[in-house]
Amino acid sequence: MRTEPIADGSGTPVPVARTWHWGRWLAAAVALVVAGWLAYLVVVNPRLDWGKVAEYLFNERILSGVWVTIEISVLATALGLVLGVLVAVMRLAHNPVLSGLATFYIWFFRGTPVLVQLIFWYNLAFLFPELVLKIPFTMIGLKWDTNQVMTGFTSAMLGLGLNLAAYFAETVRAGIQAVDRGQTEAAYALGMTPAKRMRVIVLPQALRIIIPPTGNEFISMLKTTSLVYVVAGHDLMTNASQIYKANNRIMELLIVASVWYMVMTAVATFLQGRLERRFGSDAVRLVRGGGVAARVLPKVAA
Repeated sequence: MRTEPIADGSGTPVPVARTWHWGRWLAAAVALVVAGWLAYLVVVNPRLDWGKVAEYLFNERILSGVWVTIEISVLATALGLVLGVLVAVMRLAHNPVLSGLATFYIWFFRGTPVLVQLIFWYNLAFLFPELVLKIPFTMIGLKWDTNQVMTGFTSAMLGLGLNLAAYFAETVRAGIQAVDRGQTEAAYALGMTPAKRMRVIVLPQALRIIIPPTGNEFISMLKTTSLVYVVAGHDLMTNASQIYKANNRIMELLIVASVWYMVMTAVATFLQGRLERRFGSDAVRLVRGGGVAARVLPKVAA
């Protein structure tokens, strides 16, 4: 970094003039004016009752919907992550049947809209009025009424989780393939089985690549749960829509729902940032410390 002043041939310091980027200032001013104008039109609109917005912001049904939204998001993300790891391992398997099934799963769930999948699971009773789990060729087992099992909450969790698993599978596959191949070959040379190699060597290193995008998927899931209103899952959007259908305060309730979605997204974004910093520092320590394989393989060899 230069610390001495710039001088001409005679040694006289040359003043450095700051460059003014008038185009940037003009673009910023125009953007602020347009944004302020739009905000003003909304705030002073006589057809919008901000008192009702404040009244329903902490309404019991709205808060209940917020909690259900968080529950669905967490459970669907957990289900998607577990199934995504399984599908990714199947996708990378040398068995053509397992690899083909995993490929079909990813193609099917990524190729059909989430809304269609939610409605399908909610109406599963049209295909299977009863869900039966029994020992083959016997009468020993359990039976459930599909309508009682496939509630709005269950359909939402299952539909969103299965859909998310297809996207997670590709993230996990990329993380696994990012692990240095030399460590895999070293594990094979030490006689490790494919399962042990995946569990001990590959997955621990792939996690530093897999887990940070989980935050993005969870944030996306928080907003995708708004589709659950079509199956009456008692989430935030469902409860808000039921309220505005009763009192016709559509815009006020949509603003209330938007505020809560933004709050949940802000909290999730903050946690995602901490997660990425945590695993980013872990990645540096892995490089400096020789990686997981460098710590595990010598112990195995011993």
